[in-house]
Amino acid sequence: MSAQHGPGILVATDEGLHLVGAAGDVRVDELAGREVSALAVARDRRWAIADGKELWESPRGARWSLVAKVPRRKATCLGATPEGLLVGTAGAHLLRLDGDRLAPIGPFDEAEGRAAWHTPWGAPADTRSISAGDGAVYVNVHVGGVLRSADGGASWRPLLDIEHDVHQVLAPAARPGLVLVAAYDGFGVSEDRGDTWRWENDGLHAHYCRAVAVAGDVVLLSASAGHHGRRAALYRRPLAAGAVFERCRDGLPDWFPDNVDTGCLAARGRTVALGAADGSVFLSRDAGLRWEAVAKGLAPVRALAFA
Repeated sequence: MSAQHGPGILVATDEGLHLVGAAGDVRVDELAGREVSALAVARDRRWAIADGKELWESPRGARWSLVAKVPRRKATCLGATPEGLLVGTAGAHLLRLDGDRLAPIGPFDEAEGRAAWHTPWGAPADTRSISAGDGAVYVNVHVGGVLRSADGGASWRPLLDIEHDVHQVLAPAARPGLVLVAAYDGFGVSEDRGDTWRWENDGLHAHYCRAVAVAGDVVLLSASAGHHGRRAALYRRPLAAGAVFERCRDGLPDWFPDNVDTGCLAARGRTVALGAADGSVFLSRDAGLRWEAVAKGLAPVRALAFA
């Protein structure tokens, strides 16, 4: 199936990068067979991480090419910010693209509370997600909470108790001051750039959340029974405080086979795309009310973004 007249969707999978659009599913030959784990899009540029060790770039409509090697540690996420492209890595480090090299952001390694960062299985923490909005950059460490920099990365302030176990942070560009998180503890909301928080889980069948997106005045959130992905589903609700989540059903599976993961839910305007671990991609043009499958049979989806 194709996305018909909708926007093109970049889909990162365990076996390469695809562009799903009006022409159907088109494989990106330059990255065929590579494990593509993270994507970022900003204006006329697109970036992808291949095999955890290479940063690739494509201006709109141009071929993909290698732009930089990731030094030492495996790359885990990407974030396009006003200060440039940021790359998160294993071990909870942060790099910035500088020409054809990735330079470490030293102050992030000295952030308050870093000694307590960890993973539930005992390994070092990882940088998991990055978002920028309202003059600040937000970085989510798993498990290490959320940190904010309002000075281009020169200093970082922790915003949440790390035991909330945040999986994604999102600062919607069109909503100054608003910061959202999907976490083990559910859906977290801040309206003052992360200074104070509330948790709003009404309507969810379970509070373990991995992905969050905003489509106009609607927030979408994935939730499941836990890290193994049992009873995984997608929800939507108005952004207004105190609203109740409703299950997204029309055109979606009764349950997803695994968690809808960080990076696998994206929105542009009221159009939303979702990538699943079974290689399916779904599209909604009405902020999550109705869905259609636009790709099936791909390798497990690890990230997606509107091209």
